[in-house]
Amino acid sequence: MSESDELFEAGMTVRREVLGDAHVDKAVAGTTEFTKPFQDYITRAAWGSVWTRDGLDRKTRSCLTLAVLTALRSHGEIAMHVRAAIGNGLTPAEISEVLLHTAVYAGVPAANEAFAIAQRTLSEMGES
Repeated sequence: MSESDELFEAGMTVRREVLGDAHVDKAVAGTTEFTKPFQDYITRAAWGSVWTRDGLDRKTRSCLTLAVLTALRSHGEIAMHVRAAIGNGLTPAEISEVLLHTAVYAGVPAANEAFAIAQRTLSEMGES
């Protein structure tokens, strides 16, 4: 197995552990020839090269991910990563603290939308 294949396998393992099989299966099933290079890239780079590193635990990585997604106003990704954060050990209160802290540095409007998405997602999960 080449290093590239190892990155893909490690990435797919972590991706499934963090996001869940249902989410990953849906993403894989929806992959087209057009999106295949991107799916391969995120599996290897994000999940295989970064999320597998020892330098930060998954809980911390989830905090950072939520903060950056909020700052970038990547609203389409926030619900997925709220679910992942719960799976990685964050409590709803900790997620709230991450979003509040992000509001100071990324702006209230960005955090306001993130809070709304997180609240809906946590309610759907029975977490709030």
